[in-house]
Amino acid sequence: MTMIDDTAARERVLEAADRLFYARGVQSVGMDAVRSDAGISLKRIYSLFPSKDDLIVGVLHRRRAQWNDGIAASAENAVTAREKVLSVFDFLDMWFRQPDFHGCAFINIFGELSAGSPNVTRAVHEHKDGFQRYLAQLVHDAGAPEAVAAQIAILVEGAQTTAAIAGQPAAAANARAAAATLLDAACGAT
Repeated sequence: MTMIDDTAARERVLEAADRLFYARGVQSVGMDAVRSDAGISLKRIYSLFPSKDDLIVGVLHRRRAQWNDGIAASAENAVTAREKVLSVFDFLDMWFRQPDFHGCAFINIFGELSAGSPNVTRAVHEHKDGFQRYLAQLVHDAGAPEAVAAQIAILVEGAQTTAAIAGQPAAAANARAAAATLLDAACGAT
């Protein structure tokens, strides 16, 4: 058996845990399932992640990086701040159409564990706060009042929940249209 380095082992464990937690929920997935899926011994997993809570936080950090990369890629061709804001919904539309889409992992995990895990709660808040700051900067750059960023963030969250629960990828386009209306009204466009 070939020994893999800690970086590769860590990535395999995070990938397996992410896939399992996202599909089945955190509480229904035991560490044995992660071990089997990752092909890494429990002893090695626990040397990399001392607790399941640490593994969950690692998965959330991985998800945050994927989210940020996806948002950045979607905004890559946007020229104006308004276009960058609306590109968030283009990213959502693409994501909602993925066959393994099960909603926002942050919302899902928070719903399962928020009362029992301060570390998970902190990781979720950091992600949501970071995204809010990103939107706030874009909304500011677009010339709209600060409150519009919070309103657009609610559209993003609502679109994710609607797409997951109702199975309606069109939630992204509907939220995008509402965001455009908010921006145009706030900026005085005709």
